[in-house]
Amino acid sequence: MTDRKRAMALGFFDGVHIGHAALMKKTVQRAEEIDAMPSVLTFDVHPDTLVFNKEVPLINSAIGRKDIIGRYFGIDNVVFLHFNQKVMRMPWQEFIDELIEELNIAWIVVGHDFCFGFKGEGTAQRLKEYCEQRSIGCDIIEPVCIDNTIVSSTLIRQLIENGDIEKANKYLGHPHMLSDTVRSGYHLGTKMGTPTINMGFPDGVIIPRHGVYAAKVILDDGSEHISVTNIGVRPTVSEENTVSVESFILDFDGNLYDRQARVEFYSFLRDEKKFASLAELSEQIKKDAQSAREYFDKNT
Repeated sequence: MTDRKRAMALGFFDGVHIGHAALMKKTVQRAEEIDAMPSVLTFDVHPDTLVFNKEVPLINSAIGRKDIIGRYFGIDNVVFLHFNQKVMRMPWQEFIDELIEELNIAWIVVGHDFCFGFKGEGTAQRLKEYCEQRSIGCDIIEPVCIDNTIVSSTLIRQLIENGDIEKANKYLGHPHMLSDTVRSGYHLGTKMGTPTINMGFPDGVIIPRHGVYAAKVILDDGSEHISVTNIGVRPTVSEENTVSVESFILDFDGNLYDRQARVEFYSFLRDEKKFASLAELSEQIKKDAQSAREYFDKNT
């Protein structure tokens, strides 16, 4: 058990959207009030994979969630619990007792629809009542709505799949993003005069609608660069049908191989298409670059 007590948000927090942000902010507030460490407890895999035996395409990887929670809310203590059969079948009181003892929890923050324990019998209201019995603080955060719609990870996944990235970002409260190590590609972009960096989505993470996006690339030195980012199978130059993420960084010259980078997606520009030649593709990338400049000029 850690010596310092914790104020802890509990949940999966896929995407870390504005509904989750309300939990994070309340957790930081309670931590300051009781001189505790603001913390988050989440799971390494989505519980539905075991509970309902179905794969859930995630908005972010586990590392991506941790990164967003730290950068946007200043919570560096993110605890990942492995969700397995034992955790799924554990009585909810036993689950909470173990968390409180192992993590020295003094305050818990959950969403209105939080449920846990065997058959989901542990609800937010039952948790609050149980915490009162144990002299543990507990806040239940009400749903957050935009345009009379409850913000949810499920809704945001649908928006990303449809390429409605601007609306997805509105619900997220931050740009949808991908972090990865820059990989060596085919170097065709360099030959065409539009060199690109190559990245990929981790297994299990949702792939946005194939096409070209106005984006920003944030490098490991913190510098931000406007980019045109293509998500798709590169039909003009490849028949492999393998999804790749290629970003043409505007006004940048340098070797980024093996460096960490983050792509933030802001606006869908056009669908991916097959061009008759590399020259035609190169000209289109330059037009896309101008569209990206215009987007960010209007949306600074």
